[in-house]
Amino acid sequence: MKTIFDKNTRDEIIRRVVFLHENSTPVWGKMTPYQMLKHCSLWEEMAQGKTTYKQVLIGKLVGRFVLKSILKNEAPLRRNAPSTPDLVITYDGNVELQKKIWIGLLEEYENFVEFDFIHPFFGRVTTSQIGMLAYKHADHHLRQFNC
Repeated sequence: MKTIFDKNTRDEIIRRVVFLHENSTPVWGKMTPYQMLKHCSLWEEMAQGKTTYKQVLIGKLVGRFVLKSILKNEAPLRRNAPSTPDLVITYDGNVELQKKIWIGLLEEYENFVEFDFIHPFFGRVTTSQIGMLAYKHADHHLRQFNC
């Protein structure tokens, strides 16, 4: 299974991010390129322990089962999956600047420091699961924009 902790995988994701531009059109969903980039940057900050969000009740009930089903194989995340409300971006901004921010966060996985990560839906996530989930999340949104 691909993981963001693998340099070749990280470099692949970064190349795909570079391909995205201000006029990229989503294949599905309503996000603009900036909104997707900002959402992904916030997600990386969460996955790296820079920000935290409270776990939602439904996540406490079924999050572990959903995480297990997502990480059981190489299949990409499904389209139009719901997001943590704190990571829903409703405004626009500078696409090129946000690309640089996301790429910088992706590069930080090279020096990832383990921590006790509680995902707002999935709950407690191991470092290995963070690596796989971070890859799948980035891949999902890059597929969304055909990158």
